Amino acid sequence: MRLTVFFLAAALLVVAQSQKAYEYFHLGKVEAPRSQTAGGFLLAGGGKTPDDAYRWFIRKAGTGAAVTLRASGADAMNQVFIDAGAASASTVLFHERSASSDAFVIEKLRGASAVFLAGGDQWKYVSYWKDTPVAATINDLIAKGVPVGGSSAGLAILGEFGFSAEKDTITSKQALANPYDPAVTISTDFIRIPLLRGVITDTHFVRRDRLGRTLVFLARLFHDGKARPASSIAVDEGNAVLLEPNGSATVSGSGYAYFIRAAADPEICEAGKPLTFRGIAVYRLDRTGKFDVRSWRGDGGTAYTLNVEAGEVRSTQTGGGVY
Repeated sequence: MRLTVFFLAAALLVVAQSQKAYEYFHLGKVEAPRSQTAGGFLLAGGGKTPDDAYRWFIRKAGTGAAVTLRASGADAMNQVFIDAGAASASTVLFHERSASSDAFVIEKLRGASAVFLAGGDQWKYVSYWKDTPVAATINDLIAKGVPVGGSSAGLAILGEFGFSAEKDTITSKQALANPYDPAVTISTDFIRIPLLRGVITDTHFVRRDRLGRTLVFLARLFHDGKARPASSIAVDEGNAVLLEPNGSATVSGSGYAYFIRAAADPEICEAGKPLTFRGIAVYRLDRTGKFDVRSWRGDGGTAYTLNVEAGEVRSTQTGGGVY
């Protein structure tokens, strides 16, 4: 183990600790006070998340200790959370699955007032964390009312179902042409947020044109008998859904989040055949509206229906826009 202290002053510590299996970075108070958390979930679509979303998240944490988990990058989120009002911020950078059973890592995670899953590669998160003490600890913290958030790959694993990217990513065109393409890999029984039961998330939604693949995920969940109805919360890049413990959701950012639900089986969902899937309800929300994930109803947004005909997505919106 290598431990490097960069400076110590006025009860503030910047430290980096390195082991083969992980690296640990800390910024802020040496011992952040235990705080009263309020619960809540930050669902960020990737890219630059608005500052007010981070401030909301840290208020939910009672301005205590924010812990970021990631498998690439470094410690950039530490300064973000200090700027948002956290007393301290730590990052664990995982290099191997064995770090998910490390006593030091679990101790730091258990002491978190907020847990954030950074962007990167969600397959690393599935393969490093699923069915380990790290996942068990995150789920314990959720049950205790500690706020949890994720951006991009971090958001991709927060629903009951997640696109695992085990075989790399998949485009909407590729998925719509073959819903059973080997790259359509969906994980489950990982992070357990009751409000997101029956939900699969998606990110960078409009920017990377991911609507088609999200519809395929929903078709697969419904057709394979995993979720009926099957739902998705999809967030565009640069935006975030702020989800309260009571199920109320608002949007931070200048773009949109999409609440999508399929309540009927796709007509054609077979290997090697383009998807046909009708009657998918969409509720598009910006920062002026709100949505209740418990009742799956919104206010102040735009409702429309999507139909997929032989792999082509059509919308009931005026003008026909699918987004």
